[in-house]
Amino acid sequence: MVSLRVAPGQDAFEAGQILMSFLSQNPPLDALVSVELMGSGSAFEREATHPTVARVKEAMSAAWGVHPIDIGVGGSIPFIAEFVEAFPEAVVLVTGIEDPDTRAHSPNESLHLPSFEKAIVTEAIFLQRIVAG
Repeated sequence: MVSLRVAPGQDAFEAGQILMSFLSQNPPLDALVSVELMGSGSAFEREATHPTVARVKEAMSAAWGVHPIDIGVGGSIPFIAEFVEAFPEAVVLVTGIEDPDTRAHSPNESLHLPSFEKAIVTEAIFLQRIVAG
């Protein structure tokens, strides 16, 4: 099984077709290759400029003791694109607590528990502040 992530604006179905064609025409080590597109989903991208996003970042600063930075990573999370399509006014901010030792999506993926604790504290601070107004 092969999974392909696409960039925002890229047609996921078309990218899947191209990959299937390439694998069929260029089998590694003369292997017998059978390909089938099992599904596709769009990538997600949105500017993180909503005031709610600023409040989440303030909560992150309070929990971590440093200001967060924005980086463009991932984006190919189909259910988020589908969610935003269904609820276009929703504020969506995807965060990750990773360092190189996390090895995200690998067989030996891990989570640094002190970082996980700070992520939980971030959420608690954010929720407390939005309830308080």
